[in-house]
Amino acid sequence: MRHVKQVSGLLAGAVIAAIAFWAEPSFAQVNPDPNVAPNPYRLDEGWAKLPAGRKWGGTFGVSVDRSDGKSIWAFDRCEQATFCADSNLAPIFKFDSTGKMLANFGGGMFAAPHGLFVDREGSVWVTDFQLKNGKGYTVKKFNPDGKLLMTLGKEGVAGDNESHDLFNAPSNVLIAPDDTIFVADGHGEINKQYTNARIVKFSKDGKFIKAWGHKGSGPGEFDTPHMLAMDSAGRLFVADRSNNRIQIFDQDGRFLTEWRQFGRPSGVYINKNDIIYVADSTSSDKTNPGFMQGIRVGSVKDGKVAAFIPETKELNSLEGVAADDEGNIYGGYTNTLNFRRWVKK
Repeated sequence: MRHVKQVSGLLAGAVIAAIAFWAEPSFAQVNPDPNVAPNPYRLDEGWAKLPAGRKWGGTFGVSVDRSDGKSIWAFDRCEQATFCADSNLAPIFKFDSTGKMLANFGGGMFAAPHGLFVDREGSVWVTDFQLKNGKGYTVKKFNPDGKLLMTLGKEGVAGDNESHDLFNAPSNVLIAPDDTIFVADGHGEINKQYTNARIVKFSKDGKFIKAWGHKGSGPGEFDTPHMLAMDSAGRLFVADRSNNRIQIFDQDGRFLTEWRQFGRPSGVYINKNDIIYVADSTSSDKTNPGFMQGIRVGSVKDGKVAAFIPETKELNSLEGVAADDEGNIYGGYTNTLNFRRWVKK
């Protein structure tokens, strides 16, 4: 009888697991050719107005201001491709819907700017993904006027994949609707050494809750967890760039599924209507055959690529992506030092 009860328990568990599995949308409907979706956008060249004499640096961090849905924030690298450590230029910018600069701050505070996220209260969260001059490997929170409110990590100090209060090349940060903090900690190989490869979860006041992931290519493993996004159902989307996929998790780190139809993702952004925007800056015949570089647009509800903005000139550079409430798309370029906007035709 004991044996029968054990078998019955296992069978019931298997049935429950199967139901849970099939309850998760598989989103198998993908375009046979990832580059054929229409492009309903046109480039709005020179939209953002920088201060006189200022040029763009490498720009990955781009975010819409969720407090108004139309202001745009950008995080550049002080007119350089990678570092700000030797510069006093302020790398955090805010622009209104016309491209007029409204704020600029953060000078002298960063080694190498990377990810940027603006929460629903207008607070600005940024990550510093390299070390130089005693700076870097932190996540910082500012108010909209540039006052530093919180720092996660320790300035200029690297942790490992098991650390609770240290990072190693944090790529991006995301604030959930309940103010829980998620950090994508790791940026692949830097200076011939691998960084971390995990997602770290903190409470709203910065206390460590848990972490998951390590370097690898299986479910829940990462190779350059480059950007984070969250849909209206609360699912966490991770741009697992060097594995050519987006991985999707619940907020406790349970793997749900993966998507490969949006290319080799450097940037992922999901708006309040569950439209997903994915920037692909590294696909090639060698790294991800069949995919062109550019921005793919779709819906998290069906996983289909509905639009595609190809990038054919400034290759290996279009990494950051965001969209405002009107559907205008913003792209940050790293290696070619640029920031652009596309509007509906």
